Amino acid sequence: MNAALFAYSAAGCGTARRVMECLPELDFRCYAAARIASPPFAPIPKPSGDFYGELFAGVQAMIFVGSTGIAVRQIAPHVRSKATDPAVIVLDERGQFVISLLSGHIGGANAMTRRLAEKMKARPVITTATDVEGKFSADTWATEQGCHISDMELCKEISAAILEHPVPICGEYLRFPQLPPGLVEKEEGKLGIYVGIHNRKPFEKTLILTPRVLTLGLGCRRGTPKEAIEEAVQAVFREHDLRTEAIARMASIDLKANEQGLLDYCKELGIPVEFFTAEELKAVPGNFSPSAFVQSV
Repeated sequence: MNAALFAYSAAGCGTARRVMECLPELDFRCYAAARIASPPFAPIPKPSGDFYGELFAGVQAMIFVGSTGIAVRQIAPHVRSKATDPAVIVLDERGQFVISLLSGHIGGANAMTRRLAEKMKARPVITTATDVEGKFSADTWATEQGCHISDMELCKEISAAILEHPVPICGEYLRFPQLPPGLVEKEEGKLGIYVGIHNRKPFEKTLILTPRVLTLGLGCRRGTPKEAIEEAVQAVFREHDLRTEAIARMASIDLKANEQGLLDYCKELGIPVEFFTAEELKAVPGNFSPSAFVQSV
């Protein structure tokens, strides 16, 4: 995970260095006001509008050591969607408070704020309603579990409803030792959550959280275009009432490692592809439909 780290005073640089020590797993790009910049801090250029905008679009987290006003002014022109905006966190220059400013759930700012505050012995400041009330957050949980969220607007509606009353949830992938506050296990109602890989909508308004758990094995003739691969996959998934959002990766034989249509389809879905030798595939236990043609090539 990459992050941009900013400091605007000498004391802020000291706190920023503590942030780097507390979050060693992050790949930091460090910037400071020009008058105090020294390695690893590069000087913040002026004017700074495009500079902050490019970083906002290119990193997964932005951490400001300074006032919330500085952070708000720099990110405001670039805020677009809670589904895509990076996590934004602000610390005062002494590191007494860690504030989750933007993308608390999907972007992970709330979780990072808690972790950073704990390590720095600072006070976390989190204002999202579900966190304040200790209720289930669908977008946070989906992000942590690697689930696809079917509808962000409906996700917001779910969050608002959970603050008022329990919301029903069902599905074959309920990964809870016990249901979190704000949920009740039911399969009917006006508004609810389904967690699974099928095209089920048990509620009048159903938020579908799809875990990415399927490996798609695929073979094709040489030169098969992406569109034909997509059409074939969609047909199989329709037949079995499955959601393509459940695909975690694709696998094929190494003979297909340079098939452009296959590679393009994986890129479009945003999934990795793994290739195996014939010997590796023959060693897989189980009963499979035989094909004389496949054996011959």
